[in-house]
Amino acid sequence: MQTNSVICADALTVRVENRTLLDNLNFNVGKGEVFALLGGNGAGKSTTLETFLGLMKASRGSATVLGHNATTHPNDVQKSVAYLPESVTLYGHLSGLENIRYFLSVAGVEKSDEDIFAALRKVALQEDSWNKALSNYSKGMRQKTAIALALLRNAPVLFLDEPTSGLDPAAIDEFNALVSELAANGATIFMVTHDVYGACQVAHRIVLLSNGKLTGSFERVGDTPIDTEAVHAAFAGRKA
Repeated sequence: MQTNSVICADALTVRVENRTLLDNLNFNVGKGEVFALLGGNGAGKSTTLETFLGLMKASRGSATVLGHNATTHPNDVQKSVAYLPESVTLYGHLSGLENIRYFLSVAGVEKSDEDIFAALRKVALQEDSWNKALSNYSKGMRQKTAIALALLRNAPVLFLDEPTSGLDPAAIDEFNALVSELAANGATIFMVTHDVYGACQVAHRIVLLSNGKLTGSFERVGDTPIDTEAVHAAFAGRKA
């Protein structure tokens, strides 16, 4: 993990009408870091993600990605990142290969078949599924297809929304291994989740969010995963 700042929240505040959705968030995410924003329903996770993607505007402070202010230059941010939503938005009637070729074409990215095959192998999507309709894919397979697409777009930053939701334990471990490999190769990963176990296994750093405020943080030491029990206790509002 490197320490160059890629993602930055500086006194980030978001207000809608009379409600404060995010209240003075401050954090930096480094190059090659897996950063998890952990919170329950209504904590402000989606608002944070949408603000960094330029889909919501900061009322005060700033959200920057690769030096681009997401409120004033959302297009620059969106061209520089890949986003994996909780429900992957690919076309069910097209195969995995067809989806990738289509979305690369829409993005104006030219890649050879060899490049596409290499990306699919990198994410460990079984070759016998490449030409099957996406409607036959499991959620884990759809995620792998979306990540392969992100790799082919050479996006240095990935935003992940509840990436382990709906996955079985084996699929979670497989997904986390892929995320760790991407980070080791220099990608910056920003994930929002309520999955304590998954976050502890893969994240270099976990920050807790509650009612739009940061309430605590945990950091990995060396190769030892973050203590799941300590995070569970803090997440539940108890003293570890």
